[in-house]
Amino acid sequence: MIVLPDDVRAARQLVAVSGHRNDADTARAGLAHPDESVRATALGALARIGALHADLLEHHLFPRTEPSPLVRRRAAELSAGLANVALLGALHDPDWSVVEMACWATGEHEVADDATLERLIRLGREHEESLVREAAVAALGAVGDPRGLPTIIAATRDRAPVRRRAAVSLAPFDEPEAENALRELLTDRDWQARQIAEDLLDARPSVDAPTDSA
Repeated sequence: MIVLPDDVRAARQLVAVSGHRNDADTARAGLAHPDESVRATALGALARIGALHADLLEHHLFPRTEPSPLVRRRAAELSAGLANVALLGALHDPDWSVVEMACWATGEHEVADDATLERLIRLGREHEESLVREAAVAALGAVGDPRGLPTIIAATRDRAPVRRRAAVSLAPFDEPEAENALRELLTDRDWQARQIAEDLLDARPSVDAPTDSA
């Protein structure tokens, strides 16, 4: 059994190096260290080795088994690479930074079950932290489910960073209301939102394009 030193700096260094030496035992020992930074580093080391799995990540995703928001955020970030990690619970985390990262990871999965989709929709509309709303809107765009479209369109009237993200998130949708929202963004007071909308509209096939006659 590997016992890491009590000194946080020394323990963290050993755990970090273990990820480069394919030393899974030392990395796993870091998960039990009392310091949150060592545990977060241990998750990263295991990811580098290829020894992370869904059950392990989920253990460090929830407050009942992992008290540190720093570690839960790192677990959510690393969940992006494992499509079988259930992120719905992390989308309800009391710490907004964990919720933001869970939104991003869900978007990286590019799929969401009904409950997860409903949570993203609510976060995109109602969360008090704009970074969470922005991340939720980005995830809805990545998932591409039409049920998320009204929330993305509503986000085009949010703060400027959220409006920009909403413009990008409209790209996968070919519904008329998505195009209308992009056209409204052409007059947005934020130049980046206007530019994104213009670029996306220019990339869309024209409905008036001539067709070859038979």
